[in-house]
Amino acid sequence: MLASRAISGTLRDDPGDAVVASHRLMIRAGLVRKLGSGLYHLLPMGLRSFRKIEGIIREEMNATGALEFQLPILTPSELWQTSGRWEAMGREMFRLKDRHDQYNVLGPTHEEAFTQLLGGLLHSYRDLPRNVYQIHTKFRDEIRPRFGVIRSREFVMKDAYSFDLDEAGLETTYQSMRRAYRRIFARLGLETIPVEADSGSMGGSGSEEFMVASEIGEETLLLSEGGQYRGNQEKTPVLYSQDAKPKGKATTQLSELELVATPGCRTIEQVVEFMKVPASAIAKTVLYRADETLVGVVLRADRQVNEVKLKNALGAISLEPASEADIVSLGSVPGYIAPLGLGDTRLLWDASLNTAPEFVIGSNQKDHHCRGFVPNPSRESQDLALAVAGDPSPTGDGLLREMKGIEVGHIFKLGYKYTKAFNVSVLGEDGRPVVPIMGCYGIGVNRSMATIIEQWHDEKGIRWPISAAPFELCLVGIARGEDEQARVREVYEGLLAAGCEVLWDDRDARPGVKFNDAELIGFPLRLTLGKGYFEKGEAELSLRQSGEQRKLTGDVASVVRGVLLAREELHRELRQAADSLEEALS
Repeated sequence: MLASRAISGTLRDDPGDAVVASHRLMIRAGLVRKLGSGLYHLLPMGLRSFRKIEGIIREEMNATGALEFQLPILTPSELWQTSGRWEAMGREMFRLKDRHDQYNVLGPTHEEAFTQLLGGLLHSYRDLPRNVYQIHTKFRDEIRPRFGVIRSREFVMKDAYSFDLDEAGLETTYQSMRRAYRRIFARLGLETIPVEADSGSMGGSGSEEFMVASEIGEETLLLSEGGQYRGNQEKTPVLYSQDAKPKGKATTQLSELELVATPGCRTIEQVVEFMKVPASAIAKTVLYRADETLVGVVLRADRQVNEVKLKNALGAISLEPASEADIVSLGSVPGYIAPLGLGDTRLLWDASLNTAPEFVIGSNQKDHHCRGFVPNPSRESQDLALAVAGDPSPTGDGLLREMKGIEVGHIFKLGYKYTKAFNVSVLGEDGRPVVPIMGCYGIGVNRSMATIIEQWHDEKGIRWPISAAPFELCLVGIARGEDEQARVREVYEGLLAAGCEVLWDDRDARPGVKFNDAELIGFPLRLTLGKGYFEKGEAELSLRQSGEQRKLTGDVASVVRGVLLAREELHRELRQAADSLEEALS
């Protein structure tokens, strides 16, 4: 391709609304342009990278035996009502009415549609297992689109759905997909960390997220010192070193406790300072509105509520912090809520309350707390707290450490939620109906593209892995006159004939401009034909990721061979990374 015929749109300066490297560089390198909040155009250079990422995903999915489909983006609301997710998906789901006043959904995911479709295509146990997928556009009405295409409202996802006869079959498919994901990301040059995760509104018994470590990551990962545990913070259980025996009889009424004046002490920090007690000796009560019902969580004040665990414990669709008006309606005061005297409000007790003999609590009165609260040792307690760095590992191999990560893929064991909801069954070997068990497997294509840039960039621009680069090589000829220009064209045509993806920067621009654009866009290889080539047959090959410079000497065929050798080295590194991961997992 000739740069003079391309629409590149590179920019010298960073866009004002871009706060992360991938967003800045995708715009500056002419890969994307913003249309509106969470909406981006893909320009030709960006689309080439995008299609390569799609191609690698498709190759690895097909290698597992998965079958590609394409389903409508627009789906009837009845599908979502049948699965129970019409309400559960909340306001993130785009809903619209057609001219017949019927609701439809712009699909954020396609469990319902695929399950209904496969229910009419699968008839016998001989039809299983089956794994089906699509690479298609999705929509989510993000409350706060950010970081460019990492969190946008329209995006492309590879979503796959497996159907097996039993749990053993699902486990086999799940592990096959797990291996495929490791290969996909390795081929894309991404170092991923599979972590235990919550299944959320998808449902199911287990799931893993594929994370890429990044300071801009919105997910917090917890990893054990010994390497045996890796989990998303919202999924990680909290363990305590030991339980403490209650100090005396369990408290049943606030009147049994010592009332302490704590003027102006609305926060835990203020209570700690005023009463000279550690936060671990204070029990706080946090109120929520779960599906319009007020509930409370009582836990140690040095802990935060894990709202994912709480939502799962309640089986709630929606969960929001209670308002000050809600708190007052229960006869309490914001900042001074007690775990007693709240009427018939349901309270859930966190396991952290088993670690101290007594606690300081709120009093339901302004500027006062109570001392000496003893939890009832016979009441049910559960893990509702957020795990943090320094907590014991759930697998017993040291303490947990924390890192931030970007989620690029997610795999789920869905179970029977959707096949039962849509009455899907096949005839088993004994002639009786069997309900297939499902799995679900997603990869964000746009997000993967941005994450590659987050992992592979420097102060000059993008440093694409060769598998995802828009072009493998940028040819820069510093030619004077038609004869030298013709010699550059000979090399260009030789590279094309050898199967190399080449962008020839034939623009009428200074060499420095061409070099800067090549480094900004991030071509893995740059071949420069200048005075040394025209006078002595010496070309210069630059490798973007390593910074290595190689001299290629000789005729056109020799220069082309040198480029192809470097090109194959870069491809081989990625293939070997994928192969070594597969060997380690097998």
